[in-house]
Amino acid sequence: MSKIVVLGGGESGIGAAILAKVKGHEVFLSDCNMISNQAKEQLTKYSIIFEEGGHNRENLMDAQLVVKSPGIPDTAPIVEELTEAQIPIISEIEFAGSYDKSKKICVTGSNGKTTTASIIYFLLKNAGLNVGLAGNIGESYAYQVATCNYDYYVLEISSFQLDGMYDFKADIAVLLNITPDHLDRYGNDMEKYIKAKFRITQNMSGEDCFIFCADDQISISHLNKIVLHAKQLPFSQQKEVEEGAYIKEEKMHVQYSNSEYQMFLNELSLQGKHNIYNSMAAAITGKVLNIENDVLRESLTTFKGVEHRLEKVLKVKDVLYINDSKATNVNSTWYALESITTPIIWIAGGTDKGNNYEPLFEMVREKVDTIICLGKDNSKLHSTFGTMVENIYDASSAQEAVEIAYKLSKKGDTVLLSPACASFDLFKNYEDRGNQFKEAVKNL
Repeated sequence: MSKIVVLGGGESGIGAAILAKVKGHEVFLSDCNMISNQAKEQLTKYSIIFEEGGHNRENLMDAQLVVKSPGIPDTAPIVEELTEAQIPIISEIEFAGSYDKSKKICVTGSNGKTTTASIIYFLLKNAGLNVGLAGNIGESYAYQVATCNYDYYVLEISSFQLDGMYDFKADIAVLLNITPDHLDRYGNDMEKYIKAKFRITQNMSGEDCFIFCADDQISISHLNKIVLHAKQLPFSQQKEVEEGAYIKEEKMHVQYSNSEYQMFLNELSLQGKHNIYNSMAAAITGKVLNIENDVLRESLTTFKGVEHRLEKVLKVKDVLYINDSKATNVNSTWYALESITTPIIWIAGGTDKGNNYEPLFEMVREKVDTIICLGKDNSKLHSTFGTMVENIYDASSAQEAVEIAYKLSKKGDTVLLSPACASFDLFKNYEDRGNQFKEAVKNL
């Protein structure tokens, strides 16, 4: 029996601690912040010793292995101390994967990964497969490995989770795109972030499949820099591909091995250029797993979308309110602005991750009348967009932002919460931000 220390008492850490306990290890969980009552109840239920509000070095330095929650950066002092002591540090995904014999479909990308992972999960469920959904979505992967028995997992994996993965292997890996995001975590070095994303392909064999966007220049330019044994299956809206997916005559064509699938784009339940990419990646995955074409069609035409991602909340006095709180980077917000055809009141801002807003300039000039800045420090948004729009206001809460939007909106407008920033200055997370926005809209 070895001693495993878990750093972080959020969902990922609690799941890792429970799995370690179930597998017979001595477990200690440590969090520099306070742990929620719900998490404490789970730790107590499994007789797991923990500390909160700080790290006691004596409890940590005799660990044989440390499982680190993805929100903790490698530059945190305790992580640097553990590294210096040469104690191995891995992610929850790596740890859970070592106990999981299921087939793993792993989805990453700067944008679209939650939607794509959710479509694939919906598709596999509709096909009658015994499948779990985990990673950056749903219940902790480690907790599910400890308490469930699935034949397949669909895992949404962030770059932070990929950073701590070494022996883990995807059976099907999906890389949707790579755009600048989280650069504050990577020393403002784009190459480091790109390398983190490509870790999803490590350890793959010739029997595995790598699904990627042939239209994403960053992905394509780095493909030849990695050793890749997996079968490559590109998807593209700009050119035809032999195997994979492409668009021709307003139809999506999917080809894998000797099997083919086609459907008209207007049949897809999720519309917009970005969602066509997400649906193509999901359709290729379906073909690789031999899912019948009628199940593919039914799933892609009935999938309802993801909460906090271009979620239509309400129409109030002929003004549509859209919750896109999950848009925590510039590229994601670009897709949101691109998908709307009416005049926009844009609610933006939060914790800036080193954003370059230039890709949004054309969209903002063309579509946005008013910007409402929702953050503690809105100076960058003011200096960047102040001369591009008629009005720019500050709000310190979701309710205040919605009230300002309500007063300024005209019939036929769209009020769009699509922050292009993280949420941690004013909210617990993007879900909290989105829920507060929706509540404020419903109270109008």
